[in-house]
Amino acid sequence: MRLAAEKLSGERGGEPVFSGLSFSLESGQALLVTGPNGAGKSTLLRIVAGLLPPAAGRVELSGAGESIPDARAASHYLGHSNGMKGALGVEENLAFWREFLGQPRLTPHEALEAVGLGAIAHLPFGYLSTGQRRRAAIARLLVSYRPVWLLDEPTAGLDRRAEQRMAELMREHLDGGGIIVAATHLPLGLEGAQELRMGKPS
Repeated sequence: MRLAAEKLSGERGGEPVFSGLSFSLESGQALLVTGPNGAGKSTLLRIVAGLLPPAAGRVELSGAGESIPDARAASHYLGHSNGMKGALGVEENLAFWREFLGQPRLTPHEALEAVGLGAIAHLPFGYLSTGQRRRAAIARLLVSYRPVWLLDEPTAGLDRRAEQRMAELMREHLDGGGIIVAATHLPLGLEGAQELRMGKPS
């Protein structure tokens, strides 16, 4: 499997934030996207995820099989928003995403156990602390199979123990042939990852 961006340009509010950006990743590889706030890291992830159109250039995915025709179909996107409804139970939220996304992997309870939240699966998502909410959102990556993980500040709000667990999950994903593109200001514990440094547009 190969994920490639070719001469990508991105805009925010009609203004350019980056241009001419290219990268290529094979199965088992990760890319850490770094740079100051406003450099376009989140915009880049949204373009790769198919949530925003590129201003120029293209994103291509190959070798993922007929059931996964493009990067959008291949990707889990974890943005700043956790993508959960506050009034629903944590397990209910994950059950929704598992059905909505298809290609089931872990059960909601198994995914919550994997991030250390099995004991509070019944609680409404809105009752959780900031760190617990982020861990529940990480569990969403585990309930359905997607070979490409697009992660925007994935460890935001996590304590040290949860950061280490997230690093383990990311390494397991890569060891299984997955690809990760992560925008981050912090080390993620992914040795050997490529780095793409983005700067503010001139």
